[in-house]
Amino acid sequence: MAKLKKYFRTFYFSIAAITLLVFTVFIFMSLVGDYLLIKKSSLKKIYFADNISPGHKLVIDKFNEKHKGEIEVVPVDLPFEKFSTNERKELLIRYLRSKSERIDIFSVDQIWVPRFAKFVEPLGNYFTASQREQFIEPAFESCFYKNQLVAIPLYIDFSVMYYNVEALKELPDYNEVADELKNFITWDRFVELGRRMKAKGNPYYIFPADDYEGLMCSFVEMLESQNEKLFYGDSVKLTSPAAVRTLNLLVDLVHKYQLSPKQVVDFKETECDLHFLSEKGVFLRNWPGFYKWYETFFNRNIPAEKYERAPLPYFKGGEKTSLIGGWNLMVSSYSNHKQEAVEFIKYLNSEEAQLIILKASGYLPITKNFYIEKRYLDNYPDLKFYSGIKDYAVARPYLEQYTRYSDVIAHYLNLAIKKEIGPEEALAQAEKIIKSGDIFIK
Repeated sequence: MAKLKKYFRTFYFSIAAITLLVFTVFIFMSLVGDYLLIKKSSLKKIYFADNISPGHKLVIDKFNEKHKGEIEVVPVDLPFEKFSTNERKELLIRYLRSKSERIDIFSVDQIWVPRFAKFVEPLGNYFTASQREQFIEPAFESCFYKNQLVAIPLYIDFSVMYYNVEALKELPDYNEVADELKNFITWDRFVELGRRMKAKGNPYYIFPADDYEGLMCSFVEMLESQNEKLFYGDSVKLTSPAAVRTLNLLVDLVHKYQLSPKQVVDFKETECDLHFLSEKGVFLRNWPGFYKWYETFFNRNIPAEKYERAPLPYFKGGEKTSLIGGWNLMVSSYSNHKQEAVEFIKYLNSEEAQLIILKASGYLPITKNFYIEKRYLDNYPDLKFYSGIKDYAVARPYLEQYTRYSDVIAHYLNLAIKKEIGPEEALAQAEKIIKSGDIFIK
């Protein structure tokens, strides 16, 4: 009996202890549990899809440190080396069509803005007039669709030409040639110079002529140099004398003059860069990020005295031009963290972040102060060079259908440069397909 009483005492004591423990835990969770849960769930993760350059990584880390415990930006890397601009565009569109909230911010080629507008959050209410005023016009103009602000610039590009100083210095009149290059050389003089250097065996002019948007950039800037537009309103104009002259020159550079290697028909920017360096090319059409790409790719500084920069050639009697490019930021309409996404975009627009991206990745800033303040112009020669180039900026048309039209045009330009079809026929076929409205399948 005593043992039984002892057993029940132990049993009831255990029940009481367990009850007290449960009650204590309940009280504790009631008082502080909600606080702990709130603290845990208060961290908002923002997924940011872009080509994540060294500069991107630095500004993401700085932003995350500033907003520790509140906002964390998670990079989604879409490197240029693995995804062409066209592939990246289609990948993003497919993802957005799925209405997934897993991407909050993504970057787009300036020219994609109208195509992506229906998938994104309008940004007009997030940016004041004074905040909008800070952006340089060529960059900010690309951020609107139907008079509504739908994107914010991240960085801007201007098309330029790099040249091999050592190769040109073999010319007895190098100094005169260098001066001419720095002040915009004409295409006639550029071809003449190429004929002089042809005997040396180096590829003379390397430009991307694959079936993609990079080829369209060359085509549009050469058209604009002749005061000609690709589109008038929503109507495409591909069979004009200026368009034929442009494509004839692109074909002749490869075949008639043999100044560009035949391989360019399969080259995008990266292949052009590698061919230019490995084959000791003379001229390379590219964008401002070439120097930093070299440093990142080869893990060493590019010898500044070896590769100089110059504006691209223009047609005699026409306009000097430099095509603007660059990338803008958009916020997905399916994001659950739009306010936090905008907070990150505003940081990317800050002087601190823009300077980091310039120094680490070579991407040009999109705010005016960098192009007018002496401290920047004196310390960053790139900015002084491009502040002059931007006065000649021309843009591809900001049309909703542009990306579809450019797919057709680039395909036929590429066929013509391959000599699979004549220039006039190529342009006529492209115009016919665009005007028909038929689905284009390569």
